[in-house]
Amino acid sequence: MDLTKNLPVAVIGAGPVGLAAAAHLLERGLEPLIFEAGPSAGAAIGHWRHIRLFSPWRFNIDAAAVRLLEAAGWEGPRPTALPYGGELIDQYLAPLAALPGISSRLQTGARVIAVTRTGMDKTHTRNREITPFVVRVQHQDGETRDHTVAGVIDASGTWSTRNPLGTSGLTAIGEDSAADRISSPLPDVTGRDRGAFAGRRVLVVGAGHSAANTLISLADLAKDEPGTRILWAVRGASAEKIYGGGDADGLPARGQLGARLRRLVEAGTIELHTGFGIASLKALDSGVTVESVDGRTLEADVVVPCTGFRPDLDILRELRLNLDPAVEAPVELGPLIDPEFHSCGTVAPHGAKLLAHPDKDFYIVGMKSYGRAPTFLLATGYEQVRSVAAALAGDREAADTVQLELPETGVCYSDAGTSCDVPAAGAVASESSCCAAPEPVLVGFPTGLSHGRSGEDRPAASVLHEPSSEKEKSNA
Repeated sequence: MDLTKNLPVAVIGAGPVGLAAAAHLLERGLEPLIFEAGPSAGAAIGHWRHIRLFSPWRFNIDAAAVRLLEAAGWEGPRPTALPYGGELIDQYLAPLAALPGISSRLQTGARVIAVTRTGMDKTHTRNREITPFVVRVQHQDGETRDHTVAGVIDASGTWSTRNPLGTSGLTAIGEDSAADRISSPLPDVTGRDRGAFAGRRVLVVGAGHSAANTLISLADLAKDEPGTRILWAVRGASAEKIYGGGDADGLPARGQLGARLRRLVEAGTIELHTGFGIASLKALDSGVTVESVDGRTLEADVVVPCTGFRPDLDILRELRLNLDPAVEAPVELGPLIDPEFHSCGTVAPHGAKLLAHPDKDFYIVGMKSYGRAPTFLLATGYEQVRSVAAALAGDREAADTVQLELPETGVCYSDAGTSCDVPAAGAVASESSCCAAPEPVLVGFPTGLSHGRSGEDRPAASVLHEPSSEKEKSNA
């Protein structure tokens, strides 16, 4: 960044990892310019304010951000308490965003639509490394403006791009036209969104803990609204993987969640349909008809998609990226987090070296750095941006030094559906885990998968190599 050192560094997204990136840049004497598509910091988390995280506060906050806050007289929450998404915003992100050092550099209602090099598309090479970036932004005043910057940290998350309901990675036929019958991924069915679900036929699609949380909340709603009918469709042959290990689960809260869901299914409160890969949706005046690939149909009033998320790479089309072909994470990170093989345990922390792309001084961090992989630890995102800020400042030693230790546990994750791809609702916290090390922050959904997506009983892949990351759905 020597030739562009007087330019700011663009940070895309003002979620936990984006604001942490800004804090680390400021400590390094670099100027952040933060673009947040939503109306305020942590806008994506606002969609799941009602969801409680599995991990305590001490794992949910970044060190550089805390230093900024404490200098302004901030008193942090009790370290062992478990925050809800709304508390994460109100007690941490909002005060952080309000600090003069952050607020003066934060632009809300600013949606990034493209990132490129000044005067160059991705085919041009000469002087590319010393050419500034251009970030094109649609601002809330309706104007589109280009911003010239020295580097770019993309912490935009994945919340805005959920996976489709259809099979093979495609939208189901008719899915787009039935959009009015499809809810957000984590609706507040007993609170804010109650009216859309009470007394209606609700179809939940997905086999992760996002689905489990919604199903359990719907069962609670049905106690007060007897006309509420709960349908659950999964692609697999059974729901055993989401039921987990029950009392034998290393994380008691997770085991309790799965055990409760099993009881609701066995009692008939939830109507489970297995092997139900969705082929098409047909919107009707009275609801929507959902057809599986084998010809079965289900009638519902509203469909809840708990199918996970994927990164929006369109804004990066003119950059030179090096992405894993399977999960669309940085190429060296991809094999370490591929859900086909690595649903259990944590990947060792990593930073700028592993996250780098052919376009120098461009980094994807946070949940988006995991691509389509469904797991992400918030604490690892903080380590990512600490390292990236050091690299942008020219401190390679600090950038390459791993400062965060995460436990190699039997904790399994699946079916995100982040931006902190997202925690489990109302889960009871526990300090115990299947290892002696402290539980890492889980913004996302742990699952009962044993080894990889299939959950087959096969030898686990050797426990983690070098770098790791976290799941977060808290972003623009």
